[in-house]
Amino acid sequence: MDISKLQEPLKVHELDFRIQSINKGGYATILAYKNARVDINRLNSICGRLGWERSHSRDNRNCTVSIWDDEKSHWVSKEDTGKESIAEAQKGLASDSFKRACFNWGIGIELYDFPVIQVKLTPKEFKVDGDKAKATWELKLKEWTWFLRSGEGGEVCQLAVRDNSGNVRFNYKLENKETA
Repeated sequence: MDISKLQEPLKVHELDFRIQSINKGGYATILAYKNARVDINRLNSICGRLGWERSHSRDNRNCTVSIWDDEKSHWVSKEDTGKESIAEAQKGLASDSFKRACFNWGIGIELYDFPVIQVKLTPKEFKVDGDKAKATWELKLKEWTWFLRSGEGGEVCQLAVRDNSGNVRFNYKLENKETA
């Protein structure tokens, strides 16, 4: 088993994007994230279904992800703490602590280096309700693409998204870097 493969950058189809916030000026901050299935699939493909395990403690606040080390004939573990989600508190807590423990193994670690994604919304894509701005069902972003710099770390060199009409809504390009 080549444990370094856990740290290979995720593919675009493995990520989800969601609105983190919208300001009253109509700018949406978009968050790139991975779900727990991505971590499970990566661990299964690299370590094998029986080569890793997860355990939860402190009422699901902590998750430990352990990988079997054949050379040393013992488990190697990494642990992290999560936080509850708004929708399903306990399930969200368990999932978040698991995803964070997997970040410690390097799965999706490049997400921390993504640029801030802000998209200017059209008037029909958001509404202001009192002191909060909210997205409407008109906001539909698709065709996320990015290029990572080759080498250790896989730094994002370009990140772009189009809407359903084909318009580029966000385009980030790191200057003076080669794309992979």
